[in-house]
Amino acid sequence: MYRLLIADDEDLEREGLEWIVSKMMPGQFEVIHAANGRIAIERAEELRPHIVFMDVNMPGIQGLAALREIKARLPGAKLVLVTAYDYFAYAKEALTLGVKEYIVKPASREQVVTVLSQLVQELEQEKQRRTEELALRHQIAELLPLAENELALMLMADHVQQVGSAQLSEWIHFPLEQACAVVVAFPERLNVAESKKLYDSIRSLVKSTAGSCIISSLIERHMTIFVRGLVPSADLSSVDRQRVIRFAESLAEQAVRIAGLEVRIGIGSVQNGAEGLRHSYYEAVFASTCQAEGAAVCHFEELKEGGSGIAIPPDGELPGGDGPTGAYVLSALQRIREEREQQTVSVLDRAKQYMRERFTEELSLEEVADYVHLNAHYFSKVFKQQVGETFIDYLTSLRIDRAKSLIADDQLSLKEVCFAAGYRDPNYFSRVFKKVTGVTPTEYRSALKEAKHG
Repeated sequence: MYRLLIADDEDLEREGLEWIVSKMMPGQFEVIHAANGRIAIERAEELRPHIVFMDVNMPGIQGLAALREIKARLPGAKLVLVTAYDYFAYAKEALTLGVKEYIVKPASREQVVTVLSQLVQELEQEKQRRTEELALRHQIAELLPLAENELALMLMADHVQQVGSAQLSEWIHFPLEQACAVVVAFPERLNVAESKKLYDSIRSLVKSTAGSCIISSLIERHMTIFVRGLVPSADLSSVDRQRVIRFAESLAEQAVRIAGLEVRIGIGSVQNGAEGLRHSYYEAVFASTCQAEGAAVCHFEELKEGGSGIAIPPDGELPGGDGPTGAYVLSALQRIREEREQQTVSVLDRAKQYMRERFTEELSLEEVADYVHLNAHYFSKVFKQQVGETFIDYLTSLRIDRAKSLIADDQLSLKEVCFAAGYRDPNYFSRVFKKVTGVTPTEYRSALKEAKHG
């Protein structure tokens, strides 16, 4: 039920409008009365009507002034002028207030019903849009962590994905510039439940303090945070560096508070682009293995500046190695690649199954790519790499194999075989069949009969 505020200094006018509304549109409105502009403002603020019928000429606060106050408090309310005068005299000011409808006294039933019906329709449409927007925002809120994790993993491990890192970063509003990697390495003795609790706690703290950032899942006992905003310039000053270090130290303190455990945190240098951030990640995982005694945080730039006695890996080389403190890095990178490869295989299995079920229909590469939620260009590329033949070649082999089976059954004419195998043009079918088998369908059938009777 909608709330309708009728503001008019004449009792008879208010009661007449309410009678029309209750008679012509029963059960749709709760009617609120106001005898002047001041009361109308008070009632509007208290009861929040969806629609306001406002008389222009009332004692005290005039109708347009009252509407101005109500509009400021209820921007979504539908405003209607009720006037015994020429509406156009008020049109300019009324338009600035969002008034789109007016009723001329004495109001006819048809006019009132027409105006209210139109406004109710607008309210219903707006309600539907809000519902859809909320549903969309809910979906985005659920998908955003997945997209963040996907981008983080793409930056951590150089592996081709269905979309480029630049495109994904644009979708989630995380520009790949002026950012650095922060790696949090968990203790080995943590079990799964403890690791999840610590991960969730650190993630929550990062989201509330770091501003623009993306966070990876927990891979082989370490999580990675790519963060912007804490690092305003590539020429990292000591002040800027301390901001990042303080941020990392707050994460280490959180681990102690939550689990009573010490984590190792490494910070990479400020970089731009996917390759730059991957380099920052390598620096961060290396730094996470190089803390000084009693320190939880190590910045790679400090290692480069010397005094640590630690050998810095050459540019472009993976950090880690065979040592017990660095082995998890190589293990993590390998795990990421294996997971991505397994995901690709699973997607292609679903794609091939979809093709086997529908190859007799008009099936396009775009349709199959959409079914497995990949863009067509990437799907085509990965399909060729993993299957060993193009999408068209694979589809053709399915159709020709079906045609050969039907010809061998000898129950259908060759024209019927053509349609049953997924082709619409018998001449084109014959050309494709010969290209694949070396003979025409007619020659293939004749050869089968000769073999059967010879």
